[in-house]
Amino acid sequence: MQLFISFSSIKKCLITPNLVVPLIFIPMINNSVVYQVDAFTHEAFKGNPAGVMLVDDTIDAAWMQQMAAEMNLSETAYVIPKGEAFEIRYFTPTVEIPLCGHATLASAHLIYQLGIKKENESILFHAKGGDLIVAKEGDWISMNFPAYPIEKINTPPSFNTCLGFEPLETYSSSYGWIIGVATSEEEILSAQPNFEQMKSNGLGHVMITAPGKKVDYVVRCFAPVAGINEDPVTGSAQCGLVPLWHIKTGKTTFNALQLSHRTGALKLKLINDRVEIKGQCRTIFKAALDI
Repeated sequence: MQLFISFSSIKKCLITPNLVVPLIFIPMINNSVVYQVDAFTHEAFKGNPAGVMLVDDTIDAAWMQQMAAEMNLSETAYVIPKGEAFEIRYFTPTVEIPLCGHATLASAHLIYQLGIKKENESILFHAKGGDLIVAKEGDWISMNFPAYPIEKINTPPSFNTCLGFEPLETYSSSYGWIIGVATSEEEILSAQPNFEQMKSNGLGHVMITAPGKKVDYVVRCFAPVAGINEDPVTGSAQCGLVPLWHIKTGKTTFNALQLSHRTGALKLKLINDRVEIKGQCRTIFKAALDI
């Protein structure tokens, strides 16, 4: 006689006399299932798409990198349960990075959507860039990230040639980011970055920002050195932008808009040395790998 029994903890098993044979992992933790989630939007095909996989710790970094290249999105996140918390790793199509806002938001959205965590429970992610606390607040998901230090610098001589305008001020921040402050939203929209020149002139990670017409500030983000020419919506960039705009305005709460072709909206708050980042998400598809 054969009998199927479902174990809610990790897997289904086929039980025969004196034999237990693993069949498949439950759908929540499955090394062969990938999701695509649009982050920082409530509309499909807007915001920033992220790949998300809920996997166990048998998947190595080389495989993660290959899968991220296959997805060819700005980032793919791998979420690995660790007790009550989760390890999270982020890969662009070419490199692993320590922190990613929109892929964290997408991962948290999926954890809530699948019922792994209840809506009144917070999520703790352990990322290479720090511990991240995420909570559900109605239709919005709130992330708590470390604020980045910023330092005013001389504008690199090649900035205008590479991006098409001369910033009023220039700052450096964590992870090699350069922040150029423009005079207007129009200047941000009309910027025409030359990505090859940016890479060859030490401008491989650049944010450009200005006061917005209908929001507190607007931004575009470019990371050609990481294989991302223009990022549709960049949550982690706000870790540097919120402290910057706090210095410039004295405010601690902001509404921001990323002016990529897909666009994305963010609600932001500076809390001591942390930045609260709020956004919405839409799951677009779930796919099974045939490998």
